[in-house]
Order: sequence, then C-alpha cells, then structure tokens
Amino acid sequence: MRSLFSLAPTAFVLAAGLGTRLRPLTEGRPKPLIPVGNKPLITYAFDQLIQVGIEDFVVNTHHAPEAFRSVFPDGRYRGREIRLRHEPVLLDTAGGVRNVGDLFRDRPFLIHNGDILTDLPIEEAVEQHLAGDDLATLVLRSAGPALRVGFDPKRRKVIDIHGSLEREDAPRFLYTGIAVLSPGFLRWIPVSGPVSLIPVFLEVIRRSGKIGGIVLDRGRWFDLGTREAYLSVHRELSRNPGEWAPLRWVDPTAQLAPDAVLEGATAIGPRCRVGSGALLRDSVLWEDAEVAPGSSLERCIVRDSRLAKGNLKDADV
Repeated sequence: MRSLFSLAPTAFVLAAGLGTRLRPLTEGRPKPLIPVGNKPLITYAFDQLIQVGIEDFVVNTHHAPEAFRSVFPDGRYRGREIRLRHEPVLLDTAGGVRNVGDLFRDRPFLIHNGDILTDLPIEEAVEQHLAGDDLATLVLRSAGPALRVGFDPKRRKVIDIHGSLEREDAPRFLYTGIAVLSPGFLRWIPVSGPVSLIPVFLEVIRRSGKIGGIVLDRGRWFDLGTREAYLSVHRELSRNPGEWAPLRWVDPTAQLAPDAVLEGATAIGPRCRVGSGALLRDSVLWEDAEVAPGSSLERCIVRDSRLAKGNLKDADV
C-alpha cells in the first residue's frame, strides 16, 4: 500500500474540544476519553489508524489534560507513542493542525477527530489523496445529521461548505472529521491565533479549488455528541459489535452481587461495585462507580467514583 511509503507515520488525533454538549459527563475528562464498551473512545481511532500503517500519534489537549496521562501513564498505546501537545488557549481545529505541523516532515498526513467512533475504510481516502494534487481530501458520507459540504462527485471536489460560496445546486454531504492533508495545506492556515478548518478549506476552494473529497458510505460512523448518542452507541454495539468484537461489557475487576441483574446494553467499568438486588438496564458505569443494594437504574450513566442509589431513569450521576 502506497501510504506506508508516502504518508507520514504520525497521525494527528484532535482531542482538545470542550465537550459542552455532553456535560456534566465531560466535567472531569475530555470527550475522547469517555469509555465505550469499557475502552476509551479515542482508542478506537487509534486502532483504525494503526490498520492503515500509522506508527504513532500526536494528540492535542486543552480541557483536563491530566486525564490523558492517567489513561495512558506510559504515553503509549499498543506499543505506539502518544505525543501530547497542550493548548493553554484553545486553538480550534486549524490552529491545532498548525501547532503540530512540524511533526510531519513534508509528507501528507491523516487527521482524525478523537470524539467519533467509526470503521470507515479510510485507506481509500489515503490512496485517492496520494494519487492526486489536492491540498486536502475530506472523508464524507451521503447521510447523517449535518449535511453541510457541497461536493461534486464526478470531479471529486469539495465546492462549498455551509452554503458560504452560494453553490446551492451542489449535493450535500457530511464531513466525518477525518481528512488527509498535504504539507502545502499548512501554508494556508493563519500564523497565529485560534482558527477553524472551515474558513481555511473555503479559502483554498476560492483560490485554488484543491479541496478533494471521497464518499465512504461503507461502514459505520457515530458522533457521540450527546448522552442519547452515547447510550445509543452502546445499544448498537451490543446488537452488532462488528469488527470491534469482542467487547468487555463487565470489567473483571468489578464486583457484582450474585443476585444483581444486568439487562440490555449495560457496561460495568473497572473496580465498580453493584449491590445485592440491583437492576441495571442500558446503563454505563465508569471506573470505581457504585450502585447501592436494591437500586434500579435505566438508561443511566454513573461517572467515576460516584454512588447511584434508588430508582433512577435517564440520570447522570
């Protein structure tokens, strides 16, 4: 595969967002570190990137940066190095890319949002990008919650975003948060301050037209932006784990009373304790969480070291 020779072996995983839509769940940890099937969400991105030949990762941080050192105490995942680049002032997406651009040594490189769960065949995007001269190749989908990218499938070019270039005739697609960037793209990013990728993409489209795209509708893509989406992903994985199987739904260090009942898509994290007579349905317990004896939880999320008791439904503890 050409990417092993032409693509930078380091990928940039964006993890500095504030996770405001998921609060209070993200008060103590960034969204990319919330557990999904008892694995930190960001590790699913790492796994996918390893499959296309990535050898190490650079991750930007802002909110609760110490959480990354807690989850990855040796700074590695599956033997690959994780380099953290902290942003004391949040630089936004393009600013984050600019801040790590020195690591890619004039080679095209992958960027991947750290708060999505997907098994898309992103190697196809890498191959298309390396075969052409676009400054960026965006991974798109034809269905989803935010169809904002105007795309010409015949030319494989992005021609509008958010209707900013008044190309209302263009079919609309979802940007997945995954892209391949050429080193020349970095020169289009303003040299200082926070800046989003969207205005940079638009400026490249206006002046050169060299923003490409590829539609990848095979595979699954989830944005875990809300608590309902978070619980829904657990339900989906319980029905069909796909390539993410096997998932560990109950951590071996958890202590469950013999008469406790777990139903549906319920995940029990490390060192959790579930008391006698407790019933948990479609609920998720994070590390060191506890459920009092006789309690009933339905569609609940119990955060690290919190105690849940009583009859709770759709509650964040």
